[in-house]
Amino acid sequence: MIWEYFKIFASSIVALWVVAIINMYFNKHDKLNLTFKVTALATALFAVFITILWVQLDRPPMRTLGETRLWYSLFSPVIGLIVYYNRKYKWFLGYSLFLASVFLIINIAKPDTYSQTLMPALQSPWFVPHVIVYMFAYALLGASSLVAVYGLFLQYSKKPAADKLLLADNLVYIGFSFLTMGLIFGALWAKQAWGHYWTWDPKETWAFITWAIYLLYIHFRYFNENKAKTHYWILATAFVFLLICWFGINYLPSAAESVHTYSN
Repeated sequence: MIWEYFKIFASSIVALWVVAIINMYFNKHDKLNLTFKVTALATALFAVFITILWVQLDRPPMRTLGETRLWYSLFSPVIGLIVYYNRKYKWFLGYSLFLASVFLIINIAKPDTYSQTLMPALQSPWFVPHVIVYMFAYALLGASSLVAVYGLFLQYSKKPAADKLLLADNLVYIGFSFLTMGLIFGALWAKQAWGHYWTWDPKETWAFITWAIYLLYIHFRYFNENKAKTHYWILATAFVFLLICWFGINYLPSAAESVHTYSN
């Protein structure tokens, strides 16, 4: 089975991403063509690995926290490549590859014990779209928070940062749309599995809080266009709530009452 070779495969992907980062910053004559190609190749190979894993498990690899990290590690470089292609931001592509590598390294250090079984509640047509759109939203919103941190650095350094705010906005708008779809899919799934759309389960509560924080950012940004520093701070802080919603809830006392926490 392919998961038996996960450490070798993941280490190879991380190595390719490191090569791409080194080339991006130190090969001045390549014009980043090699960086783009190596990143795209490694990411495509990673997508193939996840696809084969899905087929061999005969279920979507989204059951555990480690499996969700696989999806984040896939989506992060995809977003980095898209942004780099449009804006040529080396720092953004470098961050995307770094973050994807960190999550893969966590999985290498703490590999999952893959099981083909799914609990009855997960045997739902809403399982895949709910998790996929959420992880893509997390990758987009995580990227927007990095832009916010970089924007704050430029603000306090008295350097222009207006274009960074525009990029952050675009990432938030798309990410928020996927986050909203995730909430809706989750509610439909809950209705099918437990008979209720919403029960204020701890996971549901933090999902709503996270959604509300990004909605606050969108409204504050619209009505206070000239307060860039405040915009950046809200967006940087919002990522903390996102992390709590994603996996921090597992470590809170209320997790014992939740049926939504990921298994490890």
